[in-house]
Amino acid sequence: MGTGHPQEQKTTYREAMREALRDALRSDDRVFLMGEDVGRYGGCFGVSLGLLEEFGPERVRDTPLSESAFVGAGIGAALAGMRPVVEIMTVNFSLLALDQILNNAATLLHMSGGQLPVPLVIRMTTGAGRQLAAQHSHSLEGWYAHIPGIRVLAPATIEDARHMLAPALADPDPVLIFEHGSLYNASGELAPSTAPVDLDHAAIRRPGTDISLITYGGSLPKALAAADGLATDGISAEVIDLRTLRPLDDAAITSSVARTHRVVVIDEAWRTGSLAAEVSARIAERSLYELDAPVERVCSAEVPIPYARRLEEAALPQTADIVAAAHRAVD
Repeated sequence: MGTGHPQEQKTTYREAMREALRDALRSDDRVFLMGEDVGRYGGCFGVSLGLLEEFGPERVRDTPLSESAFVGAGIGAALAGMRPVVEIMTVNFSLLALDQILNNAATLLHMSGGQLPVPLVIRMTTGAGRQLAAQHSHSLEGWYAHIPGIRVLAPATIEDARHMLAPALADPDPVLIFEHGSLYNASGELAPSTAPVDLDHAAIRRPGTDISLITYGGSLPKALAAADGLATDGISAEVIDLRTLRPLDDAAITSSVARTHRVVVIDEAWRTGSLAAEVSARIAERSLYELDAPVERVCSAEVPIPYARRLEEAALPQTADIVAAAHRAVD
């Protein structure tokens, strides 16, 4: 006998992103995808594979190797009423378009007195852990989360990869989506729901009572694995997935701290001036007297990310580091 519930389907993070793009292209003629190698090659990470054949070169546009130019073209298209999705291959290349993102996309609505919205979505791969060395292993989401006028998303699950794009395209402000490279091959079950993700709220990925593990993006699987390890030691860890890095969900953070009274913030970016520092500061401002121990931070080492695998692993936050930080807070 059937249960009456829709059948879940096995898929990957990459395929979920592709289906989100396909759905957006099908449902709105104003939507188009542009970027380096998104067409015939199918995307550097295979996300747009097959979309050129399905939608044609007007809707899936390969661009020259000039991030400033094609991000600027995306801003212009958004100003003209289109809904562009711009893919920047990896986050380090976004620095070549930082002037466009910071000085144009983020400011035009404000500087025009509300007359010029920029409904632009920019997708890019972020993070380390794949032996791509110092120039292709950055985690710069915190830089962008510093900028007023944009929304910054970090889908960490297959569900968020599938369902964050639609509300991002509906946002009148520019939206940056950071996809951690280690997640593309992650597989799991995806319910055939069409409900868009609530972009304003963090998610409790695992409830707990003894300590809060607060993270986002590619560090979520490590935090969940750490929670499993801590459970064997009799420590109940709550795992918070921030999901949206700007604006941060302050209420979710403060309510979790009120439940557990101890916190570890996990952030693959460098510790100095990091998003982890911002979260820690907000906890100090809003929840200081709820804390039974200092806030712990687990971040990348203050070095350019090494190429050699063991050195790279040593530089990045690992599950064992999260477990050790939690024990320091609890014990």
